[in-house]
Amino acid sequence: MANVKIYNMKGEEVGTLELNEKVFGVEYNEPLIHQAVVTYLANQRQGTKSALTRTEVRGGGVKPWRQKGTGRARQGSIRAPQWTKGGVVFAPKPRDFSKKMNTTAKRGALLSALSKKLADGELYVVDELKVSAPKTKEMEAFRSALHFDKRTVVVMDEPNADVVLAARNLPTLTTISVEEINTYEVVSNAVVVLTAGSVKKLEEVYA
Repeated sequence: MANVKIYNMKGEEVGTLELNEKVFGVEYNEPLIHQAVVTYLANQRQGTKSALTRTEVRGGGVKPWRQKGTGRARQGSIRAPQWTKGGVVFAPKPRDFSKKMNTTAKRGALLSALSKKLADGELYVVDELKVSAPKTKEMEAFRSALHFDKRTVVVMDEPNADVVLAARNLPTLTTISVEEINTYEVVSNAVVVLTAGSVKKLEEVYA
């Protein structure tokens, strides 16, 4: 089993934690991670865009001028696609972009992504995440103390509104609860920070 250092919010080492290999020692599976990310992004799409085709645009029922003898190009309707205010060719219509992925595969992708972060030294554990007030400067001090200069996601074991508000104005710092963790959040951020409590919950669920 792998051991990781535990830090506090001041960046000080306060202990070590032994991680379960069933969660943090899974073999890297890039195709499975790719499938999970594609599925997640597809399921975020609303699919509500819509435009009118030439049959749906109002007006244009009369031929604008006679077929021959005017010197102009022949036209059948002022609502044809080449006309201003005409219909759209192959107009987009509302559709469902969602994809399905079975639970076992989704679970495997998440554990593979977490294990990869640990192997690459991009996974950190903090003893707890707490701020005295919802002030950005406190989360900025935490980020600076641990030198999180790249995109970082912080996974909390319990929802904390003050922490969320304190981190909201930091463009490179994202906060989520352990129930919201997914493969996309893990791989789209350069650094993953888990609280000791969230590690325990992940191991309870996935180990």
